Amino acid sequence: MRKALMVTVEVDSVRVESRLSAGEVSCPSCPDGVLAGWGFARPRRVIGLPEPVQPRRSRCRTCAVTHVLLPVTVLLRRAYLADLIFAALAAKASGGGHRAIAARWDVPACTVRGWLRVMSGRAEAVHSWFLAIAVAAGVDVSIPKATGSGCGDVLAAIGAAREAIEARFGDRPVMGAVTAAQVAVACSSGRLLSPGWPPMSTPDHATRTDPDVGAEDRSSSRV
Repeated sequence: MRKALMVTVEVDSVRVESRLSAGEVSCPSCPDGVLAGWGFARPRRVIGLPEPVQPRRSRCRTCAVTHVLLPVTVLLRRAYLADLIFAALAAKASGGGHRAIAARWDVPACTVRGWLRVMSGRAEAVHSWFLAIAVAAGVDVSIPKATGSGCGDVLAAIGAAREAIEARFGDRPVMGAVTAAQVAVACSSGRLLSPGWPPMSTPDHATRTDPDVGAEDRSSSRV
């Protein structure tokens, strides 16, 4: 049995439903398929959001593979808002320690330490991944200079990808304003801090996964 694929979508659930009904969400599993609504995943509490997140499920009308539609505000298997995690990475790039970062945003120190350790261990691969996206999306992309920090290099590459995407696609209705945190979520298929990411292949927009937002943060908080 094939596992579900996870696809990132905009936050506006009404817009997502409209695009599903109109056949405007492409299937990442087959070249000509489009997705249709197929129920919902279970609700998940995400710290930083006022209401629980209940991702939409979808199914390809052609290949019948199911997909979870994860809002671009959250990362897979993380219980905190993506903007908050991104801010913690930025604080680390500026020289902050995990305890000070945790105190600033009222997050358990062990949770922040987990985020930073994951990123530190894959910084070079993540940096290369987002530079590849910047080059693919942009024209005459300027490669950021090394910052001397793994997190700093990652953030610089994500910034370059954001600029390239924004320059190419502009402020379109589906995208709206593009932030670096949203680019980090969308271009990693929500797996920025997930095991086994990034894959050793060309970046794409969907990754096989078993969606369970928040599980790893809950586990790390018990370390």
